[in-house]
Amino acid sequence: MSGFAALHRTGDPLVLPNVWDVASARLLAEAGFAALGTTSLGVAATNGLPDGAGATGAETLALVRRLAALPVHLTVDIEIGSVAMAVAVAEAGAVGVNVEDAMGPAPEHAALIRSVKREAPGLFVNARTDTHWQRNGDLTEAISRIRRYADAGADGVFVPGLAEPADIAAVVAAVDVPVNILFLPDRHTVAALAELGVRRISSGSLLFRAAVAAVVDTATAVRDGRIVRPDLPPYAEVNVGSDGRSGLQCR
Repeated sequence: MSGFAALHRTGDPLVLPNVWDVASARLLAEAGFAALGTTSLGVAATNGLPDGAGATGAETLALVRRLAALPVHLTVDIEIGSVAMAVAVAEAGAVGVNVEDAMGPAPEHAALIRSVKREAPGLFVNARTDTHWQRNGDLTEAISRIRRYADAGADGVFVPGLAEPADIAAVVAAVDVPVNILFLPDRHTVAALAELGVRRISSGSLLFRAAVAAVVDTATAVRDGRIVRPDLPPYAEVNVGSDGRSGLQCR
């Protein structure tokens, strides 16, 4: 975990892209990202399953095993998660997990964090609270929860949906562990979040949603006679496995 933990730097935060398959992960690794996370929405949607329902454990674990060959640190979104799932992804090659409270009882989530740290002490546990995720948000409750999770042994805390600079600064000041913020394109810049003391910036489902939008835009461009983006990666560049070997030359 130490190498991954060291990437969470004050003033120079870890910018963490979130991936959903081997191709997205490999190309981002080749783009120079030292660490990648998984996106639970991306994994769920590509498998025709709902996000946030604990329905993608097998698919997530299979993805981690396929990504283990890549030369990057990998942290895995296991949703609410369990000790067994955290241990399984660690054994498969992950260095971290993201565990969310889904606004359940904070003491229960703290107990889960303690159990994960006991069974997998080398795993970087990023404890997420959903006080601001698809909610108006309660800063007092967010701070109460992240302090409880940090006290339980969490290596980092995550408050997705937090947008206001003053709120972000208050969360950063409330705990000694790294604070993770979900990047909101219309509200954030990496430089501004770094100035606030944020040490980890996740893309969440942003890249997956952008990819889906690009699929639809490209298909309709072909249909409607619009210009297709010319700088797409060529077939041969994409047709490589996570181990670096070329796949079958099919089309």
